[in-house]
Amino acid sequence: MSTILMIAFTDMSVRIGIIARGSMIQTIKETLGKPVGVLAGISVFFVTLCFSVGNAAGSGLALSMLFGGSSIVWTLVCSVAVGFILLMRNVYGVVERILLALVAMMAIGFVCSAILARPDWIASAAGVIPTFPPSAQLLIIALVGTNFSINAAFFTSYATRAKGTRADQYRDSTITDTLPGIIAPGIMTCLVIMVAVAVLGHTGERVQTLVQLANVFQPLAGSVGSTLFVLGFFAAAFSSMLANATAGGTLLSDGVGWGGSFDALRTKILVACVLAFGALVVALAPGSRVQLIIFAQAMTVLVAPFLAGLLMIISNRREMGTLRNTLTQNVLGACGFLSILAASGLLVYKLSDMLGS
Repeated sequence: MSTILMIAFTDMSVRIGIIARGSMIQTIKETLGKPVGVLAGISVFFVTLCFSVGNAAGSGLALSMLFGGSSIVWTLVCSVAVGFILLMRNVYGVVERILLALVAMMAIGFVCSAILARPDWIASAAGVIPTFPPSAQLLIIALVGTNFSINAAFFTSYATRAKGTRADQYRDSTITDTLPGIIAPGIMTCLVIMVAVAVLGHTGERVQTLVQLANVFQPLAGSVGSTLFVLGFFAAAFSSMLANATAGGTLLSDGVGWGGSFDALRTKILVACVLAFGALVVALAPGSRVQLIIFAQAMTVLVAPFLAGLLMIISNRREMGTLRNTLTQNVLGACGFLSILAASGLLVYKLSDMLGS
């Protein structure tokens, strides 16, 4: 469900990026007023701050498992390394290819493990019907926030403008870029859940550490499988640190009127703030790092309904012409908006319950 809705909202953002004369934030300011545009930039920045906590915690946790030492120290190392890579743009391409290779390796590992672990495919198919297991609400919200990321959809318009995609290239871009880029992670999420159930589910044990999670590759490669998992886990978290910090700094800079260029000094300072926030929270937060990642991911849905509503409004403007939302796209958009609104409402309820207790 998250994958289908993510496609709908990313598609809106792509079409806005093709048609709009200015950036997404600039278009919002022209259409709905400057205060709304500023609030949109702040909202995206808030979401990236939440994601930065999960990315920083995951990166540090993975390296501490690989090389030993404090996960907090490794988190600081990763944050500084991301800042260096973003400043040295000529290094970025090489690092990106290495990280993609590691993530692809983990993806292949999950595909193979899904076969070797012999999950219950009938039970997996039954899982298509949503259920809410006791005490799993926060985890479900985190899954929704990660796979139905309005923030990522919102930022896609900037990438579309940077590529210079034209209206006549929209259909080809959808087939070669938008759909594969969203469907593949959706399939991977399903495989991750099924492998985890097949390998870890029978123990009835609550997974609190990365060491426990790394056991999912034991059917594939024994003790070597845990190293394979951790390498891929690090690559996924570290690469997300790069993209997330860039998105947060760029959109807030655009929102407050400093321009949407990454090369501007003010934008780079905001990017550094995203990285510093993630490292600071990881350094100060007590308890399980796995639970911290889940909580941080769940927090991303708090302002998501506002951003989803903006995408719906802008993609329905007359100026969109032939790329204006169709009835089907609006129906999917309405379903997505109500879904993320429900997730946000559930999060507020859980937070109030946690604070009350």
